[in-house]
Amino acid sequence: MSDVQEIAPKEQKPAGPPLPGPLHRLKRWLINHHMTLMAINDTPHSIALGSAIGIFFGFTPLWSMKTLLSIGVAWVCRSNKIAAAIAVTLHDIILPLMPAIYVWQYKLGYWVLHGTAPHRIWLGHLGLRDFLKWRIIVRAVWPAMVGSIFFALPCALAVYVVMRLLIRRSRTGENAQ
Repeated sequence: MSDVQEIAPKEQKPAGPPLPGPLHRLKRWLINHHMTLMAINDTPHSIALGSAIGIFFGFTPLWSMKTLLSIGVAWVCRSNKIAAAIAVTLHDIILPLMPAIYVWQYKLGYWVLHGTAPHRIWLGHLGLRDFLKWRIIVRAVWPAMVGSIFFALPCALAVYVVMRLLIRRSRTGENAQ
């Protein structure tokens, strides 16, 4: 018999009631993607810049092109393309709030372009085909694009600073061990 006893690790209990199913899956998904970003073999600047680019394009009203644009701009800026794709996907977490954010972006962009607030926003009379006409794009999408810059830039800058700090802290902790 040996003098050393094996001690089983204690199971940590969650601090509070368990999360409902969808929130538990969302938390697990966020943790996995956070760990993916931390494990990317690239410089902290490159990963943080890619994440900031992804968040920036997440705020634009270019639904079908957000991911491709973020990867393309990340490639041009020589930042991490995987981080850009993950960040633009993570931005979709606030998807239920996006209609309200798009209205705010439109109002702000309209005010910046025309110097006055829009009197009434009503796009219900437009069909899907109408959004392929240049006149409608200039009238409806362009103000939202201009307004999205005012939302996207501060968020992208904050994400860059936070991600760079987290990655540096994570990597210095790994090197110390």
